[in-house]
Amino acid sequence: MPRAKTYSRESIATETLPHFWECGFHGLSVDELVKLTGISRHALYAEIGGKDALYLSVFEVYDRIIVSPAFSVVEDNKDLDSIETYFMHQIKLAEEKGLPGPGCLIGNAAIERAPHNREVARLVTKHNDRLRRGFSTALANAASGRLRAKDRDDLADYLVVSAQGLWSVSRTVKEGKPLRNFVRIMMSLVSGRIEQC
Repeated sequence: MPRAKTYSRESIATETLPHFWECGFHGLSVDELVKLTGISRHALYAEIGGKDALYLSVFEVYDRIIVSPAFSVVEDNKDLDSIETYFMHQIKLAEEKGLPGPGCLIGNAAIERAPHNREVARLVTKHNDRLRRGFSTALANAASGRLRAKDRDDLADYLVVSAQGLWSVSRTVKEGKPLRNFVRIMMSLVSGRIEQC
């Protein structure tokens, strides 16, 4: 009699998230995924859809358990302080887990997989668009109508690019001080740009 299925695509994606985050797509073989999850190679392909499908499922889990709670401070409060709070809180979490860390799963995927996989590129763009919208709204509120739409959007783009750069650098530093210094300078530049309007 066959064993009862005791897992779901989401539970397997949740289980493999830290491994894909740390090692990347190419850093994990199918054999390693089978060993990590305890499911058979057949089940990985027949029920999960294979390594590629599992990797894409990891993005959904990452968005739900990592990105949404972290970025809600910007999306809920929508002001300049909330942007700085978002960055500083993420740096604190990285320090607590231990630096150097794995960086950002999305940033890692943008480098490793997005140039070669349309669906990964779409998910990276979707993530960056969400950050851009949140930053843009917070900037608009902070500027009280003084920023032109183009200037606001340019600053939002700057913050998105800065975020990805910051999380990439977090993969190489042993303490959070240089990351916090970067955020302070970045926020000073953003504030200065708003004050010029």
